[in-house]
Order: sequence, then structure tokens, then C-alpha cells
Amino acid sequence: MNLLIRELNEDDPAIISDAFQEQGWNKPVELYEGYLSEQKRGERITLVAEADGAFAGYVNVVWKSFYSCFRDSGIPEISDFNVLIKYRRMGIGSALMDQAEAVISERSAVAGIGVGIFSDYGHAQILYVKRGYVPDGRGIHNGQRHIQPGENIVVDDDIVLYFAKHLR
Repeated sequence: MNLLIRELNEDDPAIISDAFQEQGWNKPVELYEGYLSEQKRGERITLVAEADGAFAGYVNVVWKSFYSCFRDSGIPEISDFNVLIKYRRMGIGSALMDQAEAVISERSAVAGIGVGIFSDYGHAQILYVKRGYVPDGRGIHNGQRHIQPGENIVVDDDIVLYFAKHLR
């Protein structure tokens, strides 16, 4: 397999959206158009993986994390990391993560990442730990605040545990 990792370009939003639609995931073209606009403004870098010329996955590096603990510490966040199901277990995710960490290491000694806490995220949880990411020790977060002991919540994609990794 010939693998290419490059930055998101103008042709990608429709291609990426269509590829995820084919596997039954709703990822609208507007999401990727927004990523492209933010990339042009220097707010993020979206890395795209192509396997033998076909879209296979992507990952984002967000320079100012939406997670306040990372943002306040100047820790860039790896975000919205997805590999198409048919391309998983081929090293594409690891190659995307390698490149995201290399991009971050040019500006920061630490990378941050958030991961969902239910079983759909199990493979990602394992991957991040194997790559040296450790929980930031603040507990689970719902996108707005940390969840307190005894609090009742709905466990969905917004409930995240954040991890960090020292790159240098």
C-alpha cells in the first residue's frame, strides 16, 4: 500500500463526507469546509491520509483547544481522529498520529487528546495509552465542565476523558 499524509485541500470536503456516508456515518461536507477555513486562518491543521490514492482517514491538530485545561496551558489538541472502517488495522491511524505529533512538536513539548469513555472508543483508548498518553487526572468532561461525583449524566459522544503526552 502506498500511503500519503498531507494537509486538507479544497477538493477534500465532498470526498471525505461521501466516504463516511458510504459507511453509514453522517459527517456533513460543511464540517470539512469549516476545517478548511480554520486551517487557512492558522487555527488548525487537518491531516488527510490517502491509501493508494483513495481517501482513508484524517486527524486534526487544534492549536487552541476547546478544553480549557489544555487551552490555558498552551497544549495543542489532537481532535476528530477518524479512519474509514475498511482501512483500519493497516497502520494508517498510527501514521496519522505520528504526523500529528510531529506537527505539534514543532510548537509544543506536549500534545493533548480527548477520548470517549464507552466501548465504541475502546480501540482509540488502547491506542492512545500504547502511544504514551496518560489521563490528565481531572476526570471526565462533558464539553463544558468536569463531571462531579454522584452526578447523573447521559453517556454520549460528549463525555470525554482527556490525556496528554510529553513529546520531547
